[in-house]
Amino acid sequence: MLRIAVDFDGTIVENEYPNVGKPKLFAFETLKMLNRKGHILILWTCREGQRLDEAIVFCKENGVEFYAVNANYPGEDRCNPSSRKIDAHIYVDDRNIGGLMGWTDVWNTIHPEDSVSVQEKNFFKGRFFRKIKRHGNR
Repeated sequence: MLRIAVDFDGTIVENEYPNVGKPKLFAFETLKMLNRKGHILILWTCREGQRLDEAIVFCKENGVEFYAVNANYPGEDRCNPSSRKIDAHIYVDDRNIGGLMGWTDVWNTIHPEDSVSVQEKNFFKGRFFRKIKRHGNR
């Protein structure tokens, strides 16, 4: 089980801040699959107030609820002077060197045992991840 911190603008959705952009290709499908695998998903964004609420609602409407938002755990007291950096094993963010690798590559990096080839991307279309066979095990 991994703690995965995920940015919103430019990562889950196209960056149209302050508006909510269109979902990035396979973002919500991958997040749902990671959640089903038992990973802890944390929304890690610079959004605050109403803009943050809009992002949370948008994710919820698309089937993704986060364990925590801009915090390490639900109810964390962020008033104490502390770093805003989230304690995570993996950070998924479009501001990485080289940018966001793409959600299929995120999945393949975290779960190489269930890797997905470019030709198999259509497994996402309108369905949850069922079972992807390892390359070569067809």
